[in-house]
Amino acid sequence: MSAPTSLPDIAGSPTRVLSVAPVVLPAPGRAVDLEVRVSAPVTGSDLPVILLSHGQGYSNHLSSLNGYAPLAHHWAAHGFVVVQPTHLSSRTLRLDPETPGAPLFWRSRAEDMTRVLDQLDVLEAAVPQLLGRLDRSRVAVAGHSMGGHTASLLLGARLTDPDDGTEANLADPRIKAGVLLAAPGRGGDALSESAAENFSFLLTTDFSQMTTPALVVAGDKDDSAHLTVRGAEWHADPYVLAPGPKSLLTLFDAEHGLGGVAGYDVAETTDENPERVAAVQRLTCAYLRSELYPGDPSWQAARDELTAGPNPFGRVESK
Repeated sequence: MSAPTSLPDIAGSPTRVLSVAPVVLPAPGRAVDLEVRVSAPVTGSDLPVILLSHGQGYSNHLSSLNGYAPLAHHWAAHGFVVVQPTHLSSRTLRLDPETPGAPLFWRSRAEDMTRVLDQLDVLEAAVPQLLGRLDRSRVAVAGHSMGGHTASLLLGARLTDPDDGTEANLADPRIKAGVLLAAPGRGGDALSESAAENFSFLLTTDFSQMTTPALVVAGDKDDSAHLTVRGAEWHADPYVLAPGPKSLLTLFDAEHGLGGVAGYDVAETTDENPERVAAVQRLTCAYLRSELYPGDPSWQAARDELTAGPNPFGRVESK
């Protein structure tokens, strides 16, 4: 099925974007109700949806519905409805450190995304400009850093809950594709001593059942020494260890911020590079279009563009 005419050409001019926040979704049993930002093109119908999970950066507001503007705005301007939750791990919530699930709320994060999909009617009612414009059969998930771990779980990755020893299966079949940006890799002896001690849920991460199509984006200078002893290659694990179909975008000279995807002029981004961010924007957008609309040529065109110049920003491989 080809892409509908209502979805803008990614090579063309972006459309204007509507952004509404906070939209509050009732969340019984959660420490606080779930707040999200919704960004969408002002025109178009049958719009696909991207759930975007934030990471855990040093800045207060990037790890919330207020972060990741370079990605959210670009995707919305090219035809997607982007929903960004503020997870319980966000510094903006100032939750008691003894709150169950702290500090990173790995399970709650994934459940936030499922809650959004369960309450799309509530979301549409809160943003009347979206009423009747969502294509609920075309949903993707994306996440950066810890958000990449959240996206992995929704795409089918598993882990053993360190609290009760049960296998956590949080995959959501409504999600048809994903983008993992600087996501954590496997656990076990790949973890640093500090990560194994403080984030024990990462010890058992297993990608062997992550069958949903995904694009893994990794920087070749992202050593993440606070989490892993394996260096930058660790972030490619979701591609290497998960069954296909998967693609891997390796960005040259990119560190954990991937050039600055978390926000514009972000102090914590040590590899700030607007051109690299633009490459991530184009390639992720093209990948999701091609996965959600089989036959759409955007992904191949974006791959060709990446390698056409004398100094490409990265390379792509697929399986």
